[in-house]
Amino acid sequence: MAAKSIKIRAKFKDGVTTVKALLTHQMESGFRKDSKTGGMIPAHYIQEVVCEVGGKVLMNAHWSGGVSKNPYISFKFDGGEGEQLKLTWTDNKGESDSADAAIG
Repeated sequence: MAAKSIKIRAKFKDGVTTVKALLTHQMESGFRKDSKTGGMIPAHYIQEVVCEVGGKVLMNAHWSGGVSKNPYISFKFDGGEGEQLKLTWTDNKGESDSADAAIG
């Protein structure tokens, strides 16, 4: 994947942190045909997204080929003010990327 495939923001307000992230990935399901060759486009999609805060796993999502290209994810959790957040994805071909964001 291209360098820095994750754009992430984490904002703390009224005791709750809101995380918003855009992941750049082609997310091929393996069920589409190439219009030029007629052959099937191989599956290539994000399988797992993990969010950690302070070294503890906060969220772990398991995806399949049914998620759209360049997925957007947003979630909230209690606390987190002043902490460092890390979001990591891994795809079905073993590629991965991660990004850090200060919660503020």
